[in-house]
Amino acid sequence: MKKLLLGTVLAGVVAIGAACSNNSSMQGHDMSNMNMKEENTAQDSSKKLPLATNTEVLSGKEINLTAKEALLQINDQVKLPVYTYNGSVPGAQIRVKQGDNVKIVLKNELPEPITIHWHGYPVPNNQDGVPGVTMDAIKPGETFTYEFTATVPGTYFYHSHQKSAEQVDKGLYGTLIVEPKNEEKVDRDYTLVLDEWMSDPDAESHMDMNMSGMDHSNMNNGNSSDNQQMDMSSMGHDMNMYDIFTINGKSGSAVKPLKVKKGEKVRLRLVNAGYMAHKLHLHGHEFKIVATDGQPLKDPQPIKDELLNIAPGERYDIEFIANNPGEWLLECHGDMEGTDGMKVKIQYEDQTNNTDKENAKENLPVVDMTTYGKYEVGQFTLDQKYDVEYTMDLGTAMGKDGMVYTINGKTYPDTAPINVKTGDLVKVKIVNNSPMDVHPMHLHGHFFQVLSKNGKPVTGSPLIKDSLNVNPGEEYVVAFKADNPGNWMFHCHDLHHASAGMVTEVKYTDYKSDYTPDPNDTTNKGE
Repeated sequence: MKKLLLGTVLAGVVAIGAACSNNSSMQGHDMSNMNMKEENTAQDSSKKLPLATNTEVLSGKEINLTAKEALLQINDQVKLPVYTYNGSVPGAQIRVKQGDNVKIVLKNELPEPITIHWHGYPVPNNQDGVPGVTMDAIKPGETFTYEFTATVPGTYFYHSHQKSAEQVDKGLYGTLIVEPKNEEKVDRDYTLVLDEWMSDPDAESHMDMNMSGMDHSNMNNGNSSDNQQMDMSSMGHDMNMYDIFTINGKSGSAVKPLKVKKGEKVRLRLVNAGYMAHKLHLHGHEFKIVATDGQPLKDPQPIKDELLNIAPGERYDIEFIANNPGEWLLECHGDMEGTDGMKVKIQYEDQTNNTDKENAKENLPVVDMTTYGKYEVGQFTLDQKYDVEYTMDLGTAMGKDGMVYTINGKTYPDTAPINVKTGDLVKVKIVNNSPMDVHPMHLHGHFFQVLSKNGKPVTGSPLIKDSLNVNPGEEYVVAFKADNPGNWMFHCHDLHHASAGMVTEVKYTDYKSDYTPDPNDTTNKGE
């Protein structure tokens, strides 16, 4: 069973509100869900698959990954066939030190071509893992070696960029941690990967029926706020295809608690590998957001009882002091069907006191990252001179085969690229004119600085990111330096939206790729 590419039609509706998400430590890294009913014939074939294992941590001069199928036990009721790196969901955590030369040998034992894209990491262009753009997809039985230098510390992740809306949905992702040379030590360091799964194998047919009964007369390219009037009520509850939310591939009581001791400093690395935003609430403790998308924040202030909204493709590192003994939740807030599965217990060792209660429906403020931390002038400002300026108008439209997602009214490969040359300073205005679709925009190979939101300059810490969540009606201005020659994707990381058109490229006019796509190779599906 696979999670649906047809989500292109529905993904916008599914992602309307930020969902909830939960976390689990590396101990519980068994992850991946795509539910099937016992009577479904696919269940018979899946019985032959091995059970997914716990996520391992790999380091060293050469790291070996094998992509293979497995069966993921998400909770005591749901077991789903998944794609894995090294037999687990999330796949093996690759953990290296800043300055290391990283060599990863990937063997493909899956029944279809795959790749690895190093999400957020400024690798050389020929290591970026986009089939048809930087390399050929790795066919079944083949091996490919990725090599790059770990230049920038932080929390990143990796995933397939081959038919990614389907393959990432099946669990084909893992985390990449680059430890800084002079790292501030913590007592506990947990990685929590958020995701969503479908338990209904018939969701696609439900969606088709619901979509066929819709009135699309009000849907245009998303240039009018009046489009918000589009009536989605006829779609019914089946639109929420993703009804199981997981942390490290587990849901609900299957998520292993995070153990702490009083007085310890605890780091949580939060990674959203799914297609929905999740608002997380840490109970009982103040915490600081020390990094976003791997990049440190200036003088982060303590936060208590505020929600951290984590969009698809984003990573947040938070830290707290374990100074309140007991048992506390980190839980997702919201009211979607899978929300209550995305929570993890923080358990103090030798403590049985448990007076904490779930409050996932409580209305709490969301941290505003544009005002968080201490202001200082970053690398870029709004009023400086730029070599290239580009407006990215994000829209939703009805195409001949269903919903499409556009950049400046076009779908990829017809979208206008951002043409740059090495050394250029580039300013991009991103405007979401979709009536109800959230677009988490991700740039390959570069970090950008967020300069303003809805016309207001950023007043907190310089905000350096590679993935930016843009809600309907919002406008951001970002800037970056063209300092990594190549051809790089800039796309929505709701991968359903990307596969339905919301992709452009940053193209260096002074770069000549040594890769030539085979025009007869139809297996390269880089979206």
